[in-house]
Amino acid sequence: MKLKKKQRTTSKSKRNYLRKGVASVLLLNMLCFSLVPALALAEGEQTKSTTTSTKPASQQTGAVKIPTAKELDLKVSSAILLEPVSGQVLLNINGDEPLPPASMTKMMTEYIVADLVKQGKFGWDDVVTVQKNAAKTIGSRIFLAEGDQHTIKELYIAMAVGSANDATVALAEYVAGSEQAFVKMMNDEAQRMGMKTAHFANSTGLDIKDMPEGFQTPGGQETVMSAMDAAILAKYIVTDHPDFSDFTSLQTYQFRERDAKPIVNYNWMLEANKNVTNFKQFAYEGLDGLKTGHTSNAGNCFTGTAERNGMRLISVVMGTATDKARFVETRKVLDYGFNNFEAKQIIPPKSTVAGTETVTVNKAKNTSVPVVSDEGVSFVIPKGADVSTVQAKVELTSETLTAPLKQGTKVGTVTYSFKPDGMNQTLEKKVNLITTEDVEKAGWFKLLMRAIGDFFRDLFNGIKNLF
Repeated sequence: MKLKKKQRTTSKSKRNYLRKGVASVLLLNMLCFSLVPALALAEGEQTKSTTTSTKPASQQTGAVKIPTAKELDLKVSSAILLEPVSGQVLLNINGDEPLPPASMTKMMTEYIVADLVKQGKFGWDDVVTVQKNAAKTIGSRIFLAEGDQHTIKELYIAMAVGSANDATVALAEYVAGSEQAFVKMMNDEAQRMGMKTAHFANSTGLDIKDMPEGFQTPGGQETVMSAMDAAILAKYIVTDHPDFSDFTSLQTYQFRERDAKPIVNYNWMLEANKNVTNFKQFAYEGLDGLKTGHTSNAGNCFTGTAERNGMRLISVVMGTATDKARFVETRKVLDYGFNNFEAKQIIPPKSTVAGTETVTVNKAKNTSVPVVSDEGVSFVIPKGADVSTVQAKVELTSETLTAPLKQGTKVGTVTYSFKPDGMNQTLEKKVNLITTEDVEKAGWFKLLMRAIGDFFRDLFNGIKNLF
């Protein structure tokens, strides 16, 4: 009897031992398999950490190397390259020196006339009667005679395409009553636009001595404009009058039926000229404006604008040696822009700012209200530049915010700044911070309970501070 009992005990012990052994094996397997992913992850993280590049950000992201101004070898008195949406200046070679702009002056005449038409003060079909001053104007012209009648649109095209001095003066006199009155409008507009060096003596860009006798501007102060000012003026044209290319991109224009030949656009770089034998060597992809200029004092000048891949650039070259040279140098400037830069959205619209995701609004149901930027932020940056270093600086309004508030209420501003590798300037843009929802005022009972809670909280903190 005792032997059987002892055998049963031994058998039971063996079964327990076997169970423990199996359990140990299973547990060991579980531990091993559970550790494999963790070890692999740890190994991967270690590999990632040890292989992080120590190259500059510009090389890590494949950013292009921006050529220096010297490397462009520009043969100009001055040059500017500007992106009109952001206003960024991508290239500046002596761009602030006031120089005679020749017929680039007509860009201001074009802007003012187009703006007055846009405002409804004049119509494109209004008929202009040519006066003595216009009829006697020399230089590039369409040979208007005193008493001739043409529409504003006809004269405008003759000015924009053929750089016709007589058509330009006829428009100036029609709009303002006299060319001198129009010149005052031009100088006032230049000041409004922020053109720092520009001074206009007439509507055409002619030297004062070449204006008709009896109509010459008194004082002897000639027309001057820096390349920077020309770029600013062009920026206003392309942004305020996006239909500008309806005129400036015309290759030819038949002004009168009796004219033996049509007016030929002085801008040889028009993209449409790629199939024209005489001009195809100058044709430039995306180019649709803007204005040439030439006098003996100014040399050869050109304000050009082209758009590629959704980015428009404005170039200005002044003081080139020949009419061909102004287009050769413009190509260098525009290629510099399109080959090396891109317009890129750095911050999308309706973005939150880290650390200022909400603001406090007094007397609101929910005192913590979400806020976002009201618009996106785009910069023109070197292609491939690292954009991870953008910084944000928030300035909340000094006024106390009190419910109720409408969705979209401005509560402050955020300034985004960014200095890309390859550029000397720090890019900045300020946008508004706005509420993302309506903010309702809390009821009287909730306000009462909140006030009581604040009272006892302040009382408790005051007592606690005693000790």
